[in-house]
Amino acid sequence: MNEVAQVEEFEARIRQGEKIEPKDWMPERYRKQLVRMMSQHAHSEVVGMLPEGNWITRAPSLRRKMALLAKVQDEAGHGLYIYSATETLGVDRDDLVQALLEGKAKYSSIFNYPTLTWADIGVIGWFVDGAAIVNQTMLAKASYGPYARAMIRICKEENFHKKQGYEICVTMARGTPEQREMLQDAINRWWWPTLMMFGPPDKDSTNSAELLRWKVKQKSNDELRRHFVNITVPQVQALGMTLPDPDLKYDEEAGAWRFGAIDWDEFWRVVRGRGPCNRERLRARRAAHEAGAWVRAAAEAYAAKQRAKQETNGVRAA
Repeated sequence: MNEVAQVEEFEARIRQGEKIEPKDWMPERYRKQLVRMMSQHAHSEVVGMLPEGNWITRAPSLRRKMALLAKVQDEAGHGLYIYSATETLGVDRDDLVQALLEGKAKYSSIFNYPTLTWADIGVIGWFVDGAAIVNQTMLAKASYGPYARAMIRICKEENFHKKQGYEICVTMARGTPEQREMLQDAINRWWWPTLMMFGPPDKDSTNSAELLRWKVKQKSNDELRRHFVNITVPQVQALGMTLPDPDLKYDEEAGAWRFGAIDWDEFWRVVRGRGPCNRERLRARRAAHEAGAWVRAAAEAYAAKQRAKQETNGVRAA
């Protein structure tokens, strides 16, 4: 079968809703798009541990500390799931991690903003994990099997993260005037970066059309963004809080919330490495990678010892 026929058969399978598995034939462009998207997702999970991790020791109670610690551990696990799924496409995890450490790989722009108060931890769980759920529930239907299956477990855990964050926000909204002010400030700072999380507008996205055609993505960036706004605005109102958007209004005819213009110049500035915490995040990841070198060396030595043992036993058996 020539390549044109292979592509036609491949796209026919996708149109029929079949999953593409690692040993199936796929266009090289499909593989590269998946490697790019999945590795960025894995990097985002790992870097996403950093804004919240520095609040574990400053959590206001033992209960909050335990919940936040569990969440950060979950995010590490999510990164491992997705790195493993990406390796099924024939890439090496060490190469992916090295690209991140060298600043050559991208991760979600949202994680380049600072966490200034405890309210930020609540709003991150509510907004950021809520946005991740909107995106990842669609990815759980992705055409590439390993990615879709990883998303199923991740989405279940992300739901707990969102509930944890919203509970923090509910508690603060019912608290003192100072706590309410702190919560409102966090909402104001995280709202627009969260909307940017879904990626550039459809007219400026260079990858969405292809990913939608191949059903890696099920909805466009703008569709996902609008869905997030529609489910989140009522939650904000339920807490008696406001959003930093003077143009936000409800469209009765459409049955949807309309929001103001997003500052895409800020988005691209952060994506290109000039956000508030880009350098800090990469510096922290590099330090952690270097500090863990002895663990990797020990694991490699143990694996080599086990392989040698198996080979010796095989020779004796023969």
